[in-house]
Amino acid sequence: MNIMTEAPYIVNLKNRGKIIIYGADNRTFLQSLITNDIELLNSQPCVYSCLLTPQGKFLYDFFITQDNDGALHIDCEGGERTKELGKLLNMYKLRANANIEIIEDSPVYAVINSSDHGYQDPRSPDIGYRAYTKPDLPEKDFAHWDALRISLCIPDGSRDMIEGKSTLLECNIDKLNGLSYDKGCYIGQELTARMHYRGLAKKHLQTVTAKDLELETLPSSGEPIIKDDKKIGEMRSSSDDIGLALLRDI
Repeated sequence: MNIMTEAPYIVNLKNRGKIIIYGADNRTFLQSLITNDIELLNSQPCVYSCLLTPQGKFLYDFFITQDNDGALHIDCEGGERTKELGKLLNMYKLRANANIEIIEDSPVYAVINSSDHGYQDPRSPDIGYRAYTKPDLPEKDFAHWDALRISLCIPDGSRDMIEGKSTLLECNIDKLNGLSYDKGCYIGQELTARMHYRGLAKKHLQTVTAKDLELETLPSSGEPIIKDDKKIGEMRSSSDDIGLALLRDI
């Protein structure tokens, strides 16, 4: 998909929430938990990161920005997922000087081919910007953006990464600027670092079409992908004739 030939447009991203963390310790508190370096906010306006289980498995991914008053805004999956993430952050907060506000439904717009609105999405320059107020641009439906995202092999949270099971390296988070190997300790760091340094990830998310898989149509999300009577992977999200699949490396 060649997005550079398209005029600027926006897409209303589905099911997004927001968590705001106030207080003098908000950065240091979050730094000890997340996979990326919160100090990147000193040089860029938006940071992509994840929160893992102690065993290094995916729980949540999100985008972090900071307002002029120093509060951290977390753009995350909405609804129950927002509430669950907020509850977990409150559990980890302990005595940190940080207060957490949970907003289950918060508008987020993807802005394509215009740098005049929002923050550059840190995962890829081709996925555009993220805006939190609606820009005055033509709007396209979610499926259009979804196909673009999939063509860039970018997972969409728990649609593509399984809570408590997926690892960041098999989901390419290291290639999407969501992981720091230099920041110091965080929850789940040991497994993530070991997989990186020992090259232990043997399967990865890949962009596929039905033709690639020698099938008439793409399987539904979660269904196994079978070739020569053997399971070679598992389907994740899709949009029309393009999808993401977790496949064994060849």
